[in-house]
Amino acid sequence: MLRTSSRALASSSTSALRRSGVRTLTVARDVVRPQQMSRLALKPQSNLIFRSAFHSSSLLLADTVKVPQMAESITEGTLKQWNKAVGDFVKQDEEIATIETDKIDVSVNAPFSGTITELLAEEDSTVAVGQDLLKIEPGEGSSGAAEAEKSQPSGAAKSEAKDADQGNKDEAAPESHKEKGAGEEVQKKQEESAPGMKGNAEEKPAPRKEESAPAPAPKKEEKPAKKEEAPKERAVGSRNETRVKMSRMRQTIAQRLKASQNAAASLTTFNEIDMSSLMEFRKLYKDGVLKNEGVKLGFMSAFARAAVLALREIPAANASIEGDSIVYRDYVDLSVAVATPKGLVTPVVRNAEGLGLVEIEKAIAELGKKARDNKLGIEDMSGGTFTISNGGVFGSLYGTPIINLPQAAVLGMHSIKEKPVVVDGQIVIRPIMVVALTYDHRLLDGREAVTFLVRIKEYIEDSRRMLLPSPV
Repeated sequence: MLRTSSRALASSSTSALRRSGVRTLTVARDVVRPQQMSRLALKPQSNLIFRSAFHSSSLLLADTVKVPQMAESITEGTLKQWNKAVGDFVKQDEEIATIETDKIDVSVNAPFSGTITELLAEEDSTVAVGQDLLKIEPGEGSSGAAEAEKSQPSGAAKSEAKDADQGNKDEAAPESHKEKGAGEEVQKKQEESAPGMKGNAEEKPAPRKEESAPAPAPKKEEKPAKKEEAPKERAVGSRNETRVKMSRMRQTIAQRLKASQNAAASLTTFNEIDMSSLMEFRKLYKDGVLKNEGVKLGFMSAFARAAVLALREIPAANASIEGDSIVYRDYVDLSVAVATPKGLVTPVVRNAEGLGLVEIEKAIAELGKKARDNKLGIEDMSGGTFTISNGGVFGSLYGTPIINLPQAAVLGMHSIKEKPVVVDGQIVIRPIMVVALTYDHRLLDGREAVTFLVRIKEYIEDSRRMLLPSPV
């Protein structure tokens, strides 16, 4: 009885659907017996595409991408910008977003290839490590979507062709009549205008010229008038203010600098260095170094090498305070201050005590390039035992640099200016650089700080001293 009733229901439902002309027979495909599949195969296939698309929803296939680990000391950041939008296809390891942290910018890369289906965070919002960031539907390219697009118009074309043959014959006839009528009207207009071409040629262009001539004139007059009025209104009594949110990096820099002033007993000592010898040395060998080593020979490498030698004699300048202890180091991790659009950063040249002039120049050039390209990592800026800051590249004549805690001292370089100096009882003009050493008086006494800066002066004014095993 159950079988006969189910058959009766199926037959009655299919007959009812046929009489009503509904094209959704494929919805009943799951309850129809295999013997009836041959009949359903003749029905339109557009609903089959809809049915498959419904069961393969992108929301079910999308995988969630979380905020990646950034560093041990960093637990959150600010979502600076989205580099992709919903619907964009991304390849594996392609950059999707940028997260700004207290120290560096972290790039979020796609863990696999696919299409972005949803963004779960807004720009300028705070995101934590492990938080859901976006959803990606895995897939290699848009091949599946292309196949679906190809199949949809083909099925639609077939169904439309069948409908046109069965039920749209009456509509096709009037359309053909309309096209014929339109063609006849065009021919009549052409025939009517043909005999009067001479007369119309003189009458028609005149109003067109009159109408087109005044049209562009007011446009040309209005545009410059608006441009001239705008600056006048802004210039007279303008008191506009722009409020911009401080970046995380700038906030961190401000906090660390203020903490340095509050914690360290800072004191600065100055000295003047005659740069004649170093400038002559650089002039003789810079072309050869550039040709053979591919790096420019500057002043930073010489000052870095001189600082390393001076730190050997004054180890307290390479130390730091941790609690109630002083930590002395046998190595020198040299922090080099680099100015970037986001702020001042201090990438570190590791084990500078074992590097020569050319090697130091290469390391500084590489770190500077990474800083300008926003590609510095936490490992590039962590640590550091002594800092060199060159404000002379911006024209600074004097300055008192701030200590980069927990370090004990920082060396400040400045611009080179020609000055009259006394040499062997005669007044001569020499290129002079003023150098400054800011030190933590809790670790260094005045004697040690002054001695350190004098050693820098001696090494730069006579670079041959750097070859000696001990200061002479």
